[in-house]
Amino acid sequence: MKSALILRHLAFEDLGSFAPVLTDAGYQLQDIEAAVDPLPDPLEPDLVVMLGGPIGVNDGAAYPCMTEERDLLAMRLAADRPTLGICLGAQLMAAALGARVAPIAEKEIGFAPLTLTARGRAGPLAHLSDIPVLHWHGEGFDLPAGAERLAATPACETQSFTRGRNILGLQFHPEAGMLPDFERWLIGHSAELAQAGIAPESLRQDAKAHGPALRTAGQAMLEQWLREMEG
Repeated sequence: MKSALILRHLAFEDLGSFAPVLTDAGYQLQDIEAAVDPLPDPLEPDLVVMLGGPIGVNDGAAYPCMTEERDLLAMRLAADRPTLGICLGAQLMAAALGARVAPIAEKEIGFAPLTLTARGRAGPLAHLSDIPVLHWHGEGFDLPAGAERLAATPACETQSFTRGRNILGLQFHPEAGMLPDFERWLIGHSAELAQAGIAPESLRQDAKAHGPALRTAGQAMLEQWLREMEG
């Protein structure tokens, strides 16, 4: 079987709806926890998926795993090995490619649609057209050199990028947002929501309204990306 290394920074920010797509595509999933489990040879897994989390790319002094993960990605991306990053994972990929990662003007938390570029509409992200996706981040990144922008929102100019067919970064969360699993996000991020003045019930209702369509569209997007990536 093909191997997929899944790096998690929080237990509840997992593969979500992406897990069955990867297993159906023939991948054996290996979950590792950031800062707990040793990192593998950067080039060994057939696929690496870097998931989201509440710490930042620039927090290496406080959380050394950020520097270690960025260095792993720098070697992997230089070799053009298949890599998918979601939220913090995409930020780490951008930093590994030399792009700036910094706070955005206001945290982007909630469900909202993307504006796809022409390149985005021509590829796997077309499945997400007009679909409110889950956003949950306070930092963003510049477009890495040699990469193509796929999507944007008013709050974040680069919501997704690709470099060739093997590298895909997603600032948003197409893998999450379905109830009841989404309750783990609301509980786990309760302090952040309170600080931002966002009512959990509002997000809960949006998840009820948009979660099923996002699950279907997100899975279709990943299926197409895997097909294209594998040639």
